[in-house]
Order: sequence, then structure tokens, then C-alpha cells
Amino acid sequence: MLKQYQEAIEKTNIVSKTNIYGIITFVNDEFCKISGYTKEELIGKNHNIVRHPDVPSEAFKKLWKTIRAKNIFKATVKNRAKDGSTFYVNTTVIPILDEDGDIEEFIAIRYDVTKEIFYRESLEKKEKELEELNRELEKRVEMKTKALKELNETLEMRVSEEIAKNEEKQKLMFWQSRFASLGEMIANIAHQWRQPLTELNLTLFSLKKAALQHQNDELESLYNESKELIQNMSKTIEDFSNFFKPNKEKHYFMLHESIEEALQFLNRVLKKDMITVKTSFEDVRILGISNELTQVIINLVKNSRDAFVENNISEREIVILVKRERNRAYVELKDNAGGIQIQECYKIFEPYFTTKHSSQGTGLGLFMSKMICEKGFNGSLDVVSKSNRTKFIITIPLESDNEE
Repeated sequence: MLKQYQEAIEKTNIVSKTNIYGIITFVNDEFCKISGYTKEELIGKNHNIVRHPDVPSEAFKKLWKTIRAKNIFKATVKNRAKDGSTFYVNTTVIPILDEDGDIEEFIAIRYDVTKEIFYRESLEKKEKELEELNRELEKRVEMKTKALKELNETLEMRVSEEIAKNEEKQKLMFWQSRFASLGEMIANIAHQWRQPLTELNLTLFSLKKAALQHQNDELESLYNESKELIQNMSKTIEDFSNFFKPNKEKHYFMLHESIEEALQFLNRVLKKDMITVKTSFEDVRILGISNELTQVIINLVKNSRDAFVENNISEREIVILVKRERNRAYVELKDNAGGIQIQECYKIFEPYFTTKHSSQGTGLGLFMSKMICEKGFNGSLDVVSKSNRTKFIITIPLESDNEE
């Protein structure tokens, strides 16, 4: 029976014996297999033949102090094989005593934990990288938040300057609407972050699960997916910051680029409400402030979206056209959202006029859009509504230098 126990231990564990001076007197096949040495190369050698140079001498002093005191020593030990590779073993060293109670020899029983140690080190490395990414993200968010605060202070200062220069009621209402749009855009950022934050949470959970199950390929894939999600969230902040830059210099820009920027901002809202947008653009270059025209398009598209929802339209389509005729550029935005009543067509550009609930609209969006078209681009904004369809027409005169 004792012999069977001995065979069971030797076949399932890594076993070695040494005399009281640490000279190897016995090794089993498992010891030879993991160390790469033959029995002939090991018997008669000091057990430090497999010692790894990274392990400090204090660790071995503790080992000898423990076993020479006739106590059992347990530890996870880092060793070096014959070919120079590293292996880890959970080790138990037991002093064997003779009839007089003196130490006769030492027996060490081990089992291989190399894979577990490597997986743990790999996981710790990934966790450090994720912590670094998180710190970087927090830093970028802090920087962008500071920039947005400064931007907000700049906008307020510009409002004060405009009021000081000119007490016109229209200019005050313009900036009221601008701040309302700022609040809407912040809400849009929060909406756009909910989905990737949920995805990031699930990905990190899966990453931990993959690490525990030693799925290295899955671990790398989930790690890269987490980085991509974080980078996309950061890009959302940068796009938002660029849109609200306090830039009042007029410059030449392509009409379709300003419209595409507006559609990009509203992309998630349009998808959520299942609204199809069709476009047809001629290449037209105009002089003005591109951000202001983008704001006009955002206001018009949001009005269409609200009408679709309010009128419970099932097939929702917006068509946006850009064309040039003679010395004028035209932007047409058409929808099938149910149309506008004739009596309201004469009022929709008035300040504070709205058909929406007070919690959904300020009544300044179309007023501000018309003012931008007239004062910012020397053009006009008009509306035509019939047969449950509405068409807004932006007309912009082209500068003589811009005609090709």
C-alpha cells in the first residue's frame, strides 16, 4: 500500500530529495521533464543547479532557516531549466527525521504553475495598460471640459459685447438660441456616450472572463476593442468642441460640407427615429461662417424630426438638395412630416413662436436660422407647405469672385 502511495505521488508531482547539505540524492521523471536535465546530470549536484538568478539570496536563507529548524517550508518558486527557460512550481519542502529526531534528508514535492503565473502576469500587464488608458481618457476629458468652460465664458463675453454695441432685441434672441443649442448638443453627447459605455463595461467583463480561462487570443481581441471604444468616445468630444469654436471670420467653404457636418451631429437621432435622409449636392462654394450654416441645417432637420414624431408618421424621409442657378446658391430641405398649416406659415419665423410644448422648444430656432441666412449670408430663408409636405428654401447670393 505504501509503495502505491509513493508511485501515485511521484507520477503526479515533481519530486526530489537532498541530503542535509542540499546535494541531490533522488529526482523523479517529472523533475527531469520540467528542468530539462537527466537524472545523471542531477544526482550528486547541489540543488541550486535549477536556481533562477532573479530570486534573491534572502529567499533561500529563509528556506534553509525554516527546514533546518525541522519545519515544513511552502512557497511558489521561480526556477531556471537547463535551456535557460523559466518555470514556476508550488513547492513544499519537508525535513525527514531519523529515530533520534535528527534530520536525515529533505524531500521536496512540487507541482507546475508556470502557465498560471504567466497568465497572471499577462493580466496584470493588461490591467496596467487599461489603467493608463483610463488615466489618459480622464486627462483628455478634463482638458476638453476646461476648454468647453472657457468656450462658454467666451460666448458669454461675446453676448455682452454685442449687447453693449447694439441693444437690438434680435441679437439678444440669437444668442439665447445659441445657448439653447449648446445645451441640446451636450445632451446629444451624453446620449452618444451611453451605448459605448455599456459596450465598454461588457467588454471589460468579458476580458476578465477570458483572462481567467486563459484565452489569450480572445484577451487580445477584447483589449483592442476596449481601446477602440475609448478612442471613439474621445473623438466625440473633439467634434463637439470644434463645432462650437468661437470663430467669426468669414471664409469660403463648400455648401455640402457644412450640411454633412450637421447630419453627422444628428446621425444617432436620425437612426433612432428611423428617418431616412437623401441628398443630392452640386459643388457650390460660398462665403460665410460654416458653423452658422451648419446650425441652420441642424435646426431645420430637428424641426422635421419633431414633426415626424408628433404626427406619428411611419415612413419618414428628408430630402436635401444643393444647386446653383446663375449667381445664386439654393439649399432645399423637404420632408413628408405632415405639412404646416397655412396660418402658421406666416408666423413660424417670428421669435418665440412655436407649435411645440414649452419643454420641447424655445421658439427661437427658425427665427435664428432666418436671421443667419439674412445677416450672415445676405440671403433668405423661406417655406412652402402643401400636400402634407414642407420645403424650406435657403437662397444665398454668390460673390462675383466665387463664380467659376
